[in-house]
Amino acid sequence: MPMISSKENPRVKQLSKLQKSARFRRQSGLFIAEGLRICRDAMKSGAEIQTLYVTERATEKYPGQFGELQSCAGETILLSPSVFASVSDTQTPQGFLCTIKTLDKTIQFDTIKNNGKFLALENVQDPNNLGTVLRSAEAFGISGVILSADCCDIYNPKVVRGSMGAVFRVPFHICEGIPAFLSQYNGLCSYAAVVDRDAEKISEISFREPCVTVIGNEGNGLTKETIAACDHRVTIPMKGKAESLNASAAATVIIWEMLR
Repeated sequence: MPMISSKENPRVKQLSKLQKSARFRRQSGLFIAEGLRICRDAMKSGAEIQTLYVTERATEKYPGQFGELQSCAGETILLSPSVFASVSDTQTPQGFLCTIKTLDKTIQFDTIKNNGKFLALENVQDPNNLGTVLRSAEAFGISGVILSADCCDIYNPKVVRGSMGAVFRVPFHICEGIPAFLSQYNGLCSYAAVVDRDAEKISEISFREPCVTVIGNEGNGLTKETIAACDHRVTIPMKGKAESLNASAAATVIIWEMLR
């Protein structure tokens, strides 16, 4: 296996860009998965691993798992510990990192139109929130996740890691805007999640297929245009003094209510 020990190597510079730049990820058609578990999740989910980057210590510590990953990767390259640390997005790197081709997980038109229960996100910016939403979506079996184009990049390394591999398995669709998306699907019953005591309590709604519930930005919630485009306004009733939940907590409650 070739070894890279210089931070000036073009491969290393590419990895740094993939870690930091959503635009570069889109242009290159690649994203990063880091950590043994996440890399193996990618492998098991059938994601196309272009390159596996490892440290020598990692290959010695996990020889079996390394062998499996190496057999599925297009190529394998050793990185020196200092170089690996320079491109890692974690405080204690395990020594496994993959570049993966962007996923073909787009939800098909007929699936949205004819059946299923979906979650939509508008301008959700925190990658940790998005990762948790995807993890909950997989755990409870939501049909798919719709994201507006101004959401955090789904291939952000923190999203990939926070989703615990769900990003490889949950169907998703990225649209320009939620109101325009909803206008395409007349038979899709839509619910706007709002903080409003006059809205319908989500615990009292019987969700029938096909339907979608929309959650908004962490600080500002949904836009007026999106709320107006939805068929219903729903809220999560709370007994404590907190006025609202963050996006990922709200999404988990909503997904549970939609699927129970």
